[in-house]
Amino acid sequence: MAVPPAETTAQFAADVRYYLSLVPRQLPSKYFYDPLGSALFDAITHLPWYTLKRAETRLLDVYAHGIFEAANPTTLVELGPGSGEKLLTLITAGGHARTPLDVRLVDISRAALVRATATLHARSAARVTTYEETYDAGLERLVREERGAGRTLVMFLGSNIGNFDPPGVDAFLRTVRAALGQSGTLLLGTDLVKPEPDLLRAYDDPLGVTAAFNKNLLVRINRELDGDFDVAACAHRAIWNAEAARIEMHLVSRTSQQVGIRGAGFVLQLEAGESIWTESSYKYQPADVQAVLAGAGFRVRAQWIDERDLFALTLAEADGSR
Repeated sequence: MAVPPAETTAQFAADVRYYLSLVPRQLPSKYFYDPLGSALFDAITHLPWYTLKRAETRLLDVYAHGIFEAANPTTLVELGPGSGEKLLTLITAGGHARTPLDVRLVDISRAALVRATATLHARSAARVTTYEETYDAGLERLVREERGAGRTLVMFLGSNIGNFDPPGVDAFLRTVRAALGQSGTLLLGTDLVKPEPDLLRAYDDPLGVTAAFNKNLLVRINRELDGDFDVAACAHRAIWNAEAARIEMHLVSRTSQQVGIRGAGFVLQLEAGESIWTESSYKYQPADVQAVLAGAGFRVRAQWIDERDLFALTLAEADGSR
């Protein structure tokens, strides 16, 4: 088992202590993705009830040539590449599998970076550089290394943008816009609003894989921060908040339990029925995607929608007039 770096453990401890002290109690979703969490998420994407990945892959496969033609990139950057399969789909369907493209992968999960690199190296000629960092830190490095080096296409797929609240979306997109300079392009994947039963099955699947993914956050706290959560006494719950257009994931304590988290210097008292909010996943209407991009300094070039599973790919370029 890999031992996390001391500074990462210290930040993890500080975040756990801070967010569990809030009302309502929360935990940052970025900590889902330890090696086990990454593997569980990959399993989720293959479930029949989680249609997002298949819809996005169909769009990438069909419109790859148009994406390359419009963006004309010399460098491809993917934020949160997962297994690397979607980027490989774009490269292969776009006819660039044998082209030695410069690819930059940014993720806080080392396991994801290793797997995505292996996927790309096995089936393409891409030259891959990885950044085990947050999106913001990775983009800052890209600015230093790539400025003036050609056209960059940044990919933010999988509807990862849905994990940001509205102010966070604007701040994040402005960060991407600043990193792209005057000639870069963003390819954004967004899950669209769909019937509530479909959304709930995707986030509370009958096999319980999403529940295991959610509960693994407590397992990670127990392992890395010497915590004593009773994981079996915590239930996974998914809620559709229609007013906010978001799915919420929670961990609900079935019993009253006092949790010591020694690595964070913190003791948590959870009452029966009390929840810890672990993730929000915002869903969009197509016009809303275009509006938030325009507000952050992008000009939308194209938007493609998978009508079967209600998913959108939007290609936007840095607006040089802004």
